[in-house]
Order: sequence, then structure tokens, then C-alpha cells
Amino acid sequence: MSVSGAASGAAESSPGYAPPTLQQAIDHAGSPVALLWKLGAAPWTPPVLEPEYVSWRTEQSAWSDGVALSDLSHHMSDLFIQGPDAPRLLADFSANDYESFAIGQAKQFIPVTERGYIVTDGILMRDGPEQFTLSGVPASQSWVRYHGERGAYDVSFESDPDSEFRPGDPVLFRYQIQGPRALELVERVFGGPLAAVKFFHSTPVTLGGRSFRAFRHGMAGQAGYEFIGDWNDGEHVKQTLLEHGESLGLVLVGALAYSTNGIESGWIPTPTPAIYTDPSLRDYRESLSMFSYEGQKPLHGSFFSEDIEDYYCSPWELGYGRSIRFNHDFLGRDALEKSEDAVTRQKVTLVLDPDEVRRPFGASPEFLLSYGRYRVEAGSELVGMTYYTGFIDRVGTILSLALVDSPVAKPGTEVTLVWGEHPGPGTDPDADLDHVRFTATVRPAPYNEYARTQYRANPSA
Repeated sequence: MSVSGAASGAAESSPGYAPPTLQQAIDHAGSPVALLWKLGAAPWTPPVLEPEYVSWRTEQSAWSDGVALSDLSHHMSDLFIQGPDAPRLLADFSANDYESFAIGQAKQFIPVTERGYIVTDGILMRDGPEQFTLSGVPASQSWVRYHGERGAYDVSFESDPDSEFRPGDPVLFRYQIQGPRALELVERVFGGPLAAVKFFHSTPVTLGGRSFRAFRHGMAGQAGYEFIGDWNDGEHVKQTLLEHGESLGLVLVGALAYSTNGIESGWIPTPTPAIYTDPSLRDYRESLSMFSYEGQKPLHGSFFSEDIEDYYCSPWELGYGRSIRFNHDFLGRDALEKSEDAVTRQKVTLVLDPDEVRRPFGASPEFLLSYGRYRVEAGSELVGMTYYTGFIDRVGTILSLALVDSPVAKPGTEVTLVWGEHPGPGTDPDADLDHVRFTATVRPAPYNEYARTQYRANPSA
């Protein structure tokens, strides 16, 4: 199952076949958790890319020690939103600030339910006064489109699924240049530094007669840009970057390494959409296919609960407070505002004891990545769960992004990460299973100091 796509099958595309809705699938399974629990689910990696171009270790190191090129063209879904009411629609169904949203700027899109839980995030780029592109996993896109089509909004939508499910080429290319030598490469390619822009803002650029956008963004905790433009111009841009980067030791990043790059920067990519239980959202669930992201995104790990709401998240917990504004009315505003002072969990990075990691995984662990929900314990008490776990070679151990209870969130606190797979429905959530327990030390999220202290600085600073 792709983090950014929606599972599909031959039957779904057969003529005359109407797939079950998400609500029908939940009813048939008996509960949302029974539908979504997939024991030992394989981790997502981006489609189309080679797993490794050099080696995942070298590729992981490149964005910290040199310069890395990541092709992001294939793994994100895009929803193109256009029309006079596009700004109003987005403001009505997200917690973001729309009073200061410049053309060429992007925001971490924060849609919430009426109860203040996050649907899931996305990247919202403003392309024009009435034009926006919402990118990422399809859950936030389905949410916006549903409300736009059922409300009194003068707005149109066009979807471009990720390459796992789209026939043909993407609409856009996206190439990310990142690392300590990224800005040096950019100067070589464009004949000098680009105009200084703030983090999450972009500037128009041209290269060999092709016009596109240079977007100040990065996912692995280093300076960098994403270059975004028409797919037909992408090969020229990519080859130019590769040619100028060769003497700088540029490394092309494969699917394995790329899928770990958000861990150090503190981004939790797969919060469970909080749409499975609210009676008022039944019509929404009936609008979604069983084969949608929401119907197929697996749950697994050592943390198990029969109640899907135990997997829901608040935007406050995920660290999105800086992007939330109460200067407009939106769905979920009252609940979100009231919940700010009631947050009991914090996002942290867990650093597993490297000697303990070597015992089950060996002296030189192979590639490891999981989006599983693993138990975090203090003593014998449950104090949190993980969301994004992987082996980071330059750190020499496993890092895990987790939400933990505030009393254990102080950096330096020791906790236990319970590694293993709960069988799921039919077994007691607290059953004493044969799981491996690792000592873990709480560290800040983002773990990477650059991401924590300088991410939002101007490139010229």
C-alpha cells in the first residue's frame, strides 16, 4: 500500500463493477480496526524509482554530507483546485491562515473534523489568485473535493494520482536538491544564486528556455530546493542537475533511502484519518471507495486497540500549532481551539540503544523502515506509540518518531520501545507477547539540529 496512493485492483476497473464503499467495508469487517489491521504490512516506498542507485547508506548520507537529488515526481497525488470560491472553500475546511497567502507560497494544509482531529496533512501551493495545488496523500484531497462538490462553491477540480495508479506521465515534475552543497549546485546550474525566498516560498526560474518554480523546501534537515514544473520540461531539468552535480559528488536517491528522509526532520507522514467513527461523517464514508487510501492504509505494530479513535491525532500533537489560525470560521474550529490547552502528548524522536539494536539486527543492519504503531512504555505503563521508524546509517541506530505522554517527553528520558507485531482482533491488546524491547532515549523532534534551528532561515542568511 502506497503512503500516497489508494489501493486498487483489477475488479475495481472492470466494466460495470461498483466497488464497496468505505462504510460498507467497515460494516462487513465489523469495525474500522478489523478492516485496517494488516499484520506485518510491508512499508511504503515510492513507485517508479529504483530501490537503490548506489546504496541506501550512501544515498542517506548524501543529504547530510554532500548533495542529493530526489525525484519526487511519482509518489504524490495532486488535486488542482480552481475557481472564484477556491479560497473560501479551503478556508472553510482547514485551520490555516488565508489572510497572508502569497502566490507561489505553500502551507502545511491542516484539515480537521468537527471534533478537532486531523484528517491528514498535505502541501497546499497557491498558484494564482483562484488557483491552488494540494499535494500529498489523497485523504486531504478527498476531504476538500467532497465538501467542494456538495457545498455552494464555484470551484472545479482536476486530480493527478501518483504513478502507482495513474496511466501515463505525471502532470508535474518535482526534483529536490538537498544537502550542504545544494546551494553550490544551484549556483552552478543557474549561473549564480537564486533570489532569496523564505522557507515554503518559491521564485520563478528559467533553464534552457524552460520556465518552472524553485521552491524553498527540504525533508532531510538540510538546505535545499524543490524544482517544480511541467512534466515535458522535466528531463531537461533533471539531466542539467545531474551534469552540473557530477563534480560535486551528487548522489541520486533511490526509493529506500528517500522513504526515510522525514524521520530526522520530525515529520509524521501517516496520521490515521479521523473519519471512521463520527455518525455525521457517514455520508462522507459512503462517498469513499473501499479501495481508497482511507480504506486500505494499514495499521499494524505492537500497539493494538479495538477502538480506532485511539489512533487519531490532534494537529497540536503533530507540531502544527505554528500554522493554525483562528482568524476565520472553519469546520472543527471550536473543538480545535478548546483542545489546545488539553494536549497530553508531545512529538519526540526516540533514539534506540545501538548495542541493543545490533543483537537482533546484526552489527551492520540491513535497510529497516516501518510505519507501524509500536508501544512506548515507561516501566510497565503504556506512555505512547510510534508513527515512523527507520535505521539511519549516519546515526548508527534506529530512530523513531513517536507521540508520548508529556511527563516522559523531556529530552534524556529513557523509555522502552516494544518491537513486534500484535495479531490484531481476537487477542487481548495487553497480551504478553514475545516481543523485543529496546531501550530508547527521548530526543527532540526534529532530531536534526539544522531542521530544528535553521530550516526556516533564508538561503542567503
